[in-house]
Amino acid sequence: MGKLDGMVALVTGSDSGIGQGCAVELAKDGADVVVTYHSDEDGAKETKESVEAEGRRAIVVHLDTTDESSVRDAFDAAIDAFDRVDVLVNSAGVDASGTNVKDLELADFEMSIRTNLFGPFLCCREFVRRRARSDGRPGRIINIGSIHEEVPRAGAADYDCGKGGLRNLTRTLALELAEEGVTVNNIAPGMVLTPFNQEAIDDPKVLAEQVKSIPMKRAAEPWELGRLAAFLASPDAAYVTGASYVIDGGLMQYQGQGA
Repeated sequence: MGKLDGMVALVTGSDSGIGQGCAVELAKDGADVVVTYHSDEDGAKETKESVEAEGRRAIVVHLDTTDESSVRDAFDAAIDAFDRVDVLVNSAGVDASGTNVKDLELADFEMSIRTNLFGPFLCCREFVRRRARSDGRPGRIINIGSIHEEVPRAGAADYDCGKGGLRNLTRTLALELAEEGVTVNNIAPGMVLTPFNQEAIDDPKVLAEQVKSIPMKRAAEPWELGRLAAFLASPDAAYVTGASYVIDGGLMQYQGQGA
């Protein structure tokens, strides 16, 4: 038996990348999964098939995390299918615009913040509001942040601000929900081989150049973040809350080197 047997996980952005890795690894440990997608329905169906290949149940639900009614509808679908949601993984997000602040349009900044911060907020709020149906079972919220919650990049104010805000949302919720048996933690990856880094996936020369600054000289695979998410969802992590787990191959340790 897996450590997550009997649990139900809703994973945002589980049509590809980190969300897909989390969905599959949670299923390997016994969780049924609500697979959600914004635009890639085919990717979501592939994730569903991968979850079912692990012997677990899965449904596919369209979800716009920035829209309150869409978030409510996704949780309604999850509860209709499985009666509850025990684990929420907030993985849906967008990358940095690459635009310096002086040239950054308000609409672009707002879109990034709405996706990377408002979206997790709305999903967390809905998860907490549904806890009345939990019958005292423990709950888990796992937010996918970034090392850029701590380390800024020029041209990434939109992304950095969103992930920094998500880090504090995680810590605030950890305080608010501790007595209810709900843990809230953050995973902060460095470079991961997802569509955010498609050029590096497609071109070995680009990949080799990009990983030079990573002490381990490689990027992470989505499943590696999924294994960490599975741990945080498990009973083994029942006393872990408010934490931010960096998973970056030592990248952050390079700060200040050569100065």
